[in-house]
Amino acid sequence: MKKKYIGMLLAWLCGVMTLSAQTGVSGRVINADTNEPVVGANIRVDHSLTGDVTNTRGEFTISNLPEGPHTLNVSHLNYTTEAREVRSGETGVVIRMRESMVQLGQVVVTGTGTHHLMKNSPVPVNVITSRELSNAGISTLDEALQKLTPSFSNMTNGMGTTLSLNGLPEKYFVFLENGRRMGGDNTYERIDVSRIKRIEILSGASSALYGTNAVGGVVNIITNDVKHAVNLSSDTRYTSHGRFTQSIAADVNTGRFGSYTSYRRSQAESWQLSPYERNKKDSLVETKKVASAGFHSDNVNQRFTYDATDRLSFQLRGGYFRNITRRPPAAYDYDLQHRTYSWGAGVKYLLSPDAYITADYQADFFSSRYNFLNASKTYKTQPGDELVRKRTRNQQANVKGIFNLGERNKVSVGVEYLADMLSSPTENISHKTAYTAAIFAQDEITITRQLRALAGVRYLYHEFFKSYATPNVALMYGQGGLNLRASYAAGFRAPTLSELYASETTKAVDRITIGNLNLKPEKSDYFSLNAEYAHSRFTVSTNFFYNRIRDMIDYRTIATGEEAKKQYGHEEVRQRDNVYKAEVRGINVAAQAYLGAGFRIGAGYTHLDTKDDETGRPIDKSLRNAANVNAQWTRTWGGYTMNVYLNGRINSERFSKTYGYAPAYQVWDLNTRHTFSLRSVILEPGVGIENLFNYTDDRPYNFNYATLTPGRSVYVSLSIKFRR
Repeated sequence: MKKKYIGMLLAWLCGVMTLSAQTGVSGRVINADTNEPVVGANIRVDHSLTGDVTNTRGEFTISNLPEGPHTLNVSHLNYTTEAREVRSGETGVVIRMRESMVQLGQVVVTGTGTHHLMKNSPVPVNVITSRELSNAGISTLDEALQKLTPSFSNMTNGMGTTLSLNGLPEKYFVFLENGRRMGGDNTYERIDVSRIKRIEILSGASSALYGTNAVGGVVNIITNDVKHAVNLSSDTRYTSHGRFTQSIAADVNTGRFGSYTSYRRSQAESWQLSPYERNKKDSLVETKKVASAGFHSDNVNQRFTYDATDRLSFQLRGGYFRNITRRPPAAYDYDLQHRTYSWGAGVKYLLSPDAYITADYQADFFSSRYNFLNASKTYKTQPGDELVRKRTRNQQANVKGIFNLGERNKVSVGVEYLADMLSSPTENISHKTAYTAAIFAQDEITITRQLRALAGVRYLYHEFFKSYATPNVALMYGQGGLNLRASYAAGFRAPTLSELYASETTKAVDRITIGNLNLKPEKSDYFSLNAEYAHSRFTVSTNFFYNRIRDMIDYRTIATGEEAKKQYGHEEVRQRDNVYKAEVRGINVAAQAYLGAGFRIGAGYTHLDTKDDETGRPIDKSLRNAANVNAQWTRTWGGYTMNVYLNGRINSERFSKTYGYAPAYQVWDLNTRHTFSLRSVILEPGVGIENLFNYTDDRPYNFNYATLTPGRSVYVSLSIKFRR
C-alpha cells in the first residue's frame, strides 16, 4: 500500500513538472419537463477536485481536466441527482434534471467528515439551505438557528445574548466554517449570511471527529464557492430601530485561479423594553439602560484559490471583523470594541481515485477594548480613552487523509494541533498559553447495501490535563425511503484559559468570580436513536437522545460578607469549579411536505428534560418545549417568481439560575420575496413583517427576557446578483 501511494506521488510530481496538457467540458443543465435552465446546479467531476455551478442560463464550463472520459455528478436542492458520462473537450452537453418536491439529494459532510447524501449519512445531520434563509428573510446566523430549528434557543438579558443547543449553552458546541474550527469570540457574528450555501447541524457529542468543546454538537457553515467567471452581488436590508445590513461580494474565476471578496456592514440603534429597573430594595426606578445595545460592525473576507491541476488545489484566506457597541453615555461608562483578525492556508491533493489528503492552518487573533464614554475612577481614564480588556490567539493545524479501501471501507485518519493564548492587562494576566495535540481515525463500513456502520476514536494530549480518548460508533439500516440509525459518542471539553485564570466582577451585587487552576475537563456520553422516512412529497424524522455530562464547570461561593470584603474587596466571592453532573433527555421531530400548486409546509418540535444532579433543577438557560412552524407558496410566471413565507417560533418557559424563568412566547413573521431572472442578472426585492402580533417582553431591565424583539416591524430588502 505504501509503495502504491509513493508511486502515485512521484507520478504527480512528474506531471506537474511537465505541465501536461489539459482541457475541459461545457454545456447546460435544464429542467427535464419544461426545458427551462436550472440555475445554481452543482457539477462535480468524479476523481477530480474541479467543478462548476450553473449560471442564470443554466450554463457550466469545467476546465483543467486531463484527456479521457469523466463522470459529471449534478446535484441541486430542488432536483434529483443526475450522473452523466462525458469526454474532455466535449461541448454542448445537455443534462436534464427532474424536480424533487422535498430535500432528498442534499450533500452533507459534517456527520462523518466525508461527503454523503443527507439520506445516506450514518449520523443524522440537519440542514438549513440558502433558499430557506432567503425565504425566511434571515439576516444573522443566530436568527437563522433560532427561527428555523427548534433545537436552538437563546437567552437574552442586559448582559447580552447566548445560544443553546438541545439544552446546553454555546460553550458546549463548536462553530465551523467550511469544516474549520472558528476561534476567538464573536464567532457567529462574523458569518455573512448572504454568503451561506447551507448550514449543517450535528446534534450531540462528536469529539472523536471535532475535538474539544464538541459536547453538545457542531454547527458547520458551508459558504458559496461560485465558479462563474464573474460573480457580483449586493444584499441590502433595512428594518425599524436603525437595523441595517449591507453585503457586497465580488468573485472572479479564471478556471485555475479564483478570487472571492466580501464586505458586510451591520448596524442598529439601542432600544428599551421597559423604562424601569429594580434597585437593591426591589423597587422600580427609572433607567436609561437598554435591553438591546446599539452597535455597528464591519466584516471583510478575502479568499484566493489556485487549481494547479485537476488533482491539486491551494487556498489562501484572511478576514477582519470589528464590532463597536453604541450605548447611551447617560447609562454606561464605556462601549466595547471587539476586533478579530484571521488568516489561513490549505492544500488538497487527490492521490488516486480512492484517496486524497488535506492540510490546513488557521489563526484567529481577537482583542476586546473599553472605549470610555465617561471618566472612570476604577481604571483611571477619561472620556475618549481606550483600554485593552483582553487578547486571545487561537491557532490550529491539521493533516487529514481519506482512503477508500475497496468497496466496503472508507477510512479517515489525521493529526491536529491546537494552541491558545490569553492576556488581560486589566486583570494582570500575561500571555497564558495551552496546547492540545490529537490523532484520530475513523472507518465507515458498508456491511451490506442496506446496512452501514461507523467507528472512530480520537486520542488527545492536553498540556494541562494530559491524555484522553473519545470514541464514537454508529449503525444505520436503510430500506427504500426508511432509515434507522443508532449511535454512541463521547464528548470532551477542556477548561478555557479564561476559566483557569480570569476574574469577573458584577457591580450590581458587589461580586467577584475568580478562576481555578485545579479545574478538570468536562466529559459526556451521548446516545441517540433516529428514524427517518422520505417520500417523493414528504419527509418525517424523529430523534431520541440522552446526554450525560460529568464534571460540569459552574460557580461555587467561597466567601461572603466581612470575610469576603477583607480578603477580596467584594461582598461575595465565587470560584469556578467542577460542581455537578447533569443529564439531558430529549426528542427532536421534524417534517416537511409538498402539497401541490406551489404550497409547502414544515414543522419541527423539540422536547427536553434537563436536570442538574446537584440541585435537581433544570440546566441553566434550558427550556422544556420549542417548536417551529412554516408554510410557503411559490409561483413562477416566466422570468418572475413570487415566494410567500410564514414562519412561527413557539417557546415554553426558559430557566435561568440567576434570573428565574423567562415567560413562554410565540413570534410569527411574514416574508415575501420577488425574483426577477434577467439574462445575467437576478433581482430579488423583498418586504415582510416581523413579529406579526406585536409581542414584547416589557418587564423591567435585566430580567431573563423571553426575547429582545422591540415589537412589530416592517423590513424591506433588495438582492442583486450578476453572474457571467
